[in-house]
Amino acid sequence: MIVTGVAAKAFDKIRAFGVACCLSLGMLVAFFAMQDANLWHCLPVIIIAVLAEIVRLAFKYNTTGDLIASVIMSFSTFGYYGQIWFNRDYTYECAVEEMPAGYADTLMNCSPSWAFPLVIIIGIVLAVVNYNITKKLFRFEQ
Repeated sequence: MIVTGVAAKAFDKIRAFGVACCLSLGMLVAFFAMQDANLWHCLPVIIIAVLAEIVRLAFKYNTTGDLIASVIMSFSTFGYYGQIWFNRDYTYECAVEEMPAGYADTLMNCSPSWAFPLVIIIGIVLAVVNYNITKKLFRFEQ
């Protein structure tokens, strides 16, 4: 959720096109530095940055647009956990190889398909709460 707060403050300070792209570029550089850059991790970051920029532009860089874009940016790490639902076989194989015995089965049992919309809804609610906390703590300009 720290992504939401960082994005929110950056959007408040810089009312121009490119902020979400710059933040996402930083995340992509981190992926490459960690040698963890792959399509599943990088593509969502790029798509989310573009969506956030479009939303901010459509709302003329006002507070509402910043809130919505911050919520969108909070899903920048979707490539990591989204695989649990969209690439289950790969996730299971990785969990078997990299985690303690029984973890992979527990992960699959705890992440049924119905849980995905719930994760998205909870993520949106928490991002809005985090945006508002960040707004109060760091005294946004608007």
